[in-house]
Amino acid sequence: MLKTALHFSHQLLTECIIPGDTVIDATMGNGHDTLFLSELVGYTGHVYAFDIQDKAIESTQKKIIAQSIQNTTLIKDGHEHAVNHLPENTKIKAAIFNLGYLPRGDKHITTTSDTTLTAINQLLSILEEDGRLILVLYSGHEEGMTEKSDVLTFSQTLPQDMYSVLTYQFINQQNNPPSVLCIEKKRA
Repeated sequence: MLKTALHFSHQLLTECIIPGDTVIDATMGNGHDTLFLSELVGYTGHVYAFDIQDKAIESTQKKIIAQSIQNTTLIKDGHEHAVNHLPENTKIKAAIFNLGYLPRGDKHITTTSDTTLTAINQLLSILEEDGRLILVLYSGHEEGMTEKSDVLTFSQTLPQDMYSVLTYQFINQQNNPPSVLCIEKKRA
């Protein structure tokens, strides 16, 4: 069976992350990706997770405490400021974005093209070779459609000698199912 967008995004992360890596959950949400990344990087790696909503941080914190996770830092700030919270000269192996709004949260609080494109540009500058930025794009609402369009347009301009860019989406489903965008940094 074909994988859902979320399962495919996790496969892409599993293929490139090894224990000891530093990674980013750019949109913490309810903490599912944060925990998934924590497992992949192991005890010697680290996850930096970002969200602007207290509800997201509280939900993720509960999961971290329940599983005694020690390799994760939760940060209340937008993903466009992620690099400001990392130790100097940090390189990351991967980052995941689940764009849109917090599931079961306030649907008026969404990610936006401006902040997402800023975050992508900044994270590409610290992405290791063979590293990946994964974006799960939700276009089932007006801001999400705009954001998806802007992110895809930007991604098409990335130089092919430096990056490989992949999209994955179901094209025969109704209600704008999520799609995946993967930007992989090539070796120099």
